[in-house]
Amino acid sequence: MSTMDSTTRTETQSIPLRSGKGRMEPPGAEPLVSVVVPAFNEAAIVEKNLAALCRYMESLEDEYRWEIVFVNDGSSDGTGRLAEAFARTRSNVHVLHHPQNFGLGQTLKFAFGHCRGEYIVTMDLDLSYSTDHIRRLLTRIRETGAKVVVTSPYMEGGYISNVPWLRRMLSVWANRFLAATAKGSLSTLTGMVRAYDARFLRTLNLRAMGMEINPEVIYKTMMLRGRIEEIPAHLDWRLQNAAGPKRKSSMRVVRHTMATLLSGFLFKPFMFFIIPGLVLLVFSLYVNAWMVVHFLEEYQKFSQLTWFFSRASAAVATAYQQAPHTFFVGLMSLMLAIQFISLGILALQSKRYFEEIFHLGTTIYRSTRDDGRTRP
Repeated sequence: MSTMDSTTRTETQSIPLRSGKGRMEPPGAEPLVSVVVPAFNEAAIVEKNLAALCRYMESLEDEYRWEIVFVNDGSSDGTGRLAEAFARTRSNVHVLHHPQNFGLGQTLKFAFGHCRGEYIVTMDLDLSYSTDHIRRLLTRIRETGAKVVVTSPYMEGGYISNVPWLRRMLSVWANRFLAATAKGSLSTLTGMVRAYDARFLRTLNLRAMGMEINPEVIYKTMMLRGRIEEIPAHLDWRLQNAAGPKRKSSMRVVRHTMATLLSGFLFKPFMFFIIPGLVLLVFSLYVNAWMVVHFLEEYQKFSQLTWFFSRASAAVATAYQQAPHTFFVGLMSLMLAIQFISLGILALQSKRYFEEIFHLGTTIYRSTRDDGRTRP
């Protein structure tokens, strides 16, 4: 199903643009910010938290124009109906609908296609990151010229409150794992609350359907040498917990874990093959060293055989009878080590080919888009 087919309300009016500092801005106006808010079964909080977002964005109107793009991702509890009722009272709140739940990745891509802003800020409706993070994200992206600015509760100055232990540990170790595989010094790669340069974001050709879209954005931004910034943030589930026991986190643990492993593979595929291969190689060398020791001991016992090959054959046969596991484990681990290392080299080569193709495709897309804009 195309994203246009699943829309029940979109904005089609265009805004006149002018260039300034390499960007496109309306003449005589502050930059337009699109705040994207995905939601799935959030009826308990949708009206209250949308109102809080609107109040905060109104406090920024001396610096920014703004719109909220709310995406109801196939909710079955009245979330869409309540959001529509709220949007009818405000001209700059737009509600989009998916007829069924497609996941965070598809929801964000759908929303990005309907954003008109120069900057896009993604927020979680539960406001686990408070609204004041929006100003800080926008300030950093404008000051640094970054393509992506990420909120991070794990960097110095950031902290976490009221998050269940299991959910917290899963998030911490997922981000540590991805930080170890990714280039750079980012401490948070899975978080959704971010600010984007909208023009840059539209060149990434995102493909993820679920929560793995967040590491995918980081990965592709790194490939294009885009600047990524982090700001310390406070992740607080106090409001989410106060919503009542019936409200559940939409994160699926097994799916999220698999998505994290896949994202780590995209960042550094050789870690999944070459490192285990090297470990197996060291183990096989140790076992095979004992195999050689057994062989030499038996070789000395067959001094009556003068022909070398006869003596060596007898020594190998005797050593194998005494310790067959040494031969089996040593040779099997050596074979597996060679295979893992070979797969790692092939994966690394494929990654480089993909990066070159991605660079080429992005360059062609940008040049085609720019030609279309300059053509009369």
